[in-house]
Amino acid sequence: MPHAESPNPPSSPPVDDTVMEEAVSGALDEQVESQHETAQASPAPAVNEVEKASLEDIKPGNTNVGKDAEVLRAFYQRLFPFKYLFQWLNHSPTTTTDFSNRELAFVLPNDAYIRYQSFNSAEELRKQCIQLTPTRFEIGPVYSANPRDRKTLRNASAFKPLAKELVFDIDMTDYDEIRTCCSGASICQKCWQFITMAIKVIDKALRDDFGFKHIMWVYSGRRGAHAWISDKRARDMDDNKRRSIAGYLELLKGGDKTGKKVNLKRPLHPHMDLKILNGYFQTDSLTAALQRKWDSTPHRSSTQKWADIDAVASVSGSLSSLTPETLVHAKQDIRLEYTYPRLDAEVSKKLNHLLKSPFVIHPGTGRVCVPIDVRRFEEFEPEKVPTVQQLLSEIDSWQGTDDKIQDWQKTSLKPYIELFRDHVNAIMKEERAAEKRGREESGEGMDF
Repeated sequence: MPHAESPNPPSSPPVDDTVMEEAVSGALDEQVESQHETAQASPAPAVNEVEKASLEDIKPGNTNVGKDAEVLRAFYQRLFPFKYLFQWLNHSPTTTTDFSNRELAFVLPNDAYIRYQSFNSAEELRKQCIQLTPTRFEIGPVYSANPRDRKTLRNASAFKPLAKELVFDIDMTDYDEIRTCCSGASICQKCWQFITMAIKVIDKALRDDFGFKHIMWVYSGRRGAHAWISDKRARDMDDNKRRSIAGYLELLKGGDKTGKKVNLKRPLHPHMDLKILNGYFQTDSLTAALQRKWDSTPHRSSTQKWADIDAVASVSGSLSSLTPETLVHAKQDIRLEYTYPRLDAEVSKKLNHLLKSPFVIHPGTGRVCVPIDVRRFEEFEPEKVPTVQQLLSEIDSWQGTDDKIQDWQKTSLKPYIELFRDHVNAIMKEERAAEKRGREESGEGMDF
């Protein structure tokens, strides 16, 4: 999954502030050259002079739409929900340090990676995206000072991360050893069920065991999902607390050469005690008997193998010590190993870890990284998520006459942005209530 952590990933070399201007100029020069607008070098145009992009500006037959500068510019100008993204990260409609001291990182079409960017408003971020046309941008923590000013601070140690959403990353690649329908970057609705089960288990644990409310799941654009927890209590957690929660939810251990990846104490914790989970190989004799049977008939179906467990367990002799409880545990661990979430736990453990923003475009598929409705996890179909070309076509083919309708409202992106807007409004409502309680408790604003 596209994400970054300090230090920067080798595949995305960092661009320091001193060469930021050169990177921007180079990106814009490439755009100018591709449009054949001029044969000579020219300064970057002012963002407010950039004409409104349309589908007509997009070159036909370009399969790598996720890196096409004109496609990206059109998307950022006409579709990206900058207002709601600002409110989501800022927790208020008016700018606070939750946004102005927040690190954002850009990945440019030439693969340059620019860190420690910050903005004072949604409009500033929008202008920068239109100018640079990043293939994606990533969200980092809120720092103790403005990230752009970090090199001017007298005390370098004073620049430190203070807060960030608690995040989780689930990637289909981690299921390659157990899914049989697809592999690598490919997915289908059948193997997407692994992601669905993982989301349901993690979401339930976060809500029931930790009491978090403001949880947003976002499709990664290809084969995974990210969770963003925006409760203030979650945002304020240090690395130790984040590591503890990740460890609590991380169950499967071992690598490709490990036969059994689950080693659990009984009774199972409630967040594992779900109907989708059941199985355990308690004795070596049971394991060996089943392995011999399955090695001799490698094409047996999952249904047949499930029946084999009961059949082998009923055999007398060397397996006479097998108890009903042992068999129950065996089936529990089987289901846990095949259905329990396989987390990229390192993403969750560090406050300074950056993660791809919602609503950016996946460069490989052209699909938008949209939020997933928590009320309808099982209805989500990644193959039906709109692509950027589809969305721009929907805008150009819209037949309405209401000038007040925004471009995103004319497209199949509308329900996803509305879902995001409702999520953001719930966060801001709770933040306002907390601030009001704080003022009342401190005696501010009270009339006598």
